[in-house]
Amino acid sequence: MQSHAYVAIVTLLALLAYFWMSMGVAGARRKSGIAAPAMTGDPILERAVRVQANTLEWLPIFLPSLWLFHLFWAEQDPNSYIAASLGLVWIIGRILYARGYIKDPGKRELGFLIQTLASAVLLFGALGKAFMATLAG
Repeated sequence: MQSHAYVAIVTLLALLAYFWMSMGVAGARRKSGIAAPAMTGDPILERAVRVQANTLEWLPIFLPSLWLFHLFWAEQDPNSYIAASLGLVWIIGRILYARGYIKDPGKRELGFLIQTLASAVLLFGALGKAFMATLAG
């Protein structure tokens, strides 16, 4: 029987990373003195909001791809090590993106590239297996 535990843990870690980014917005608001619903007026607040929003934009691509990759590759990877590892790479990419963007928006590229590649492998890996499954009958 295959285990979903590693993919579940990575899913929860991704949500914790998102929570951390959301708390970064709260901290930036506190430091800047800019209360909600305002979103502008301080560069650090604006960057924190953008990091949180961009991560939210990527979660609907990442999470289903992670789980579908895991499910379609279960025969070759019964313990879900590959899917979980790719998920961890995505999280690391998002953290690098966040840290870079907060310091200087021009320093976000490496983290963005890492998480994009991890997402692409998960997405196209799942799609390829799904397609092959339909051909197999």
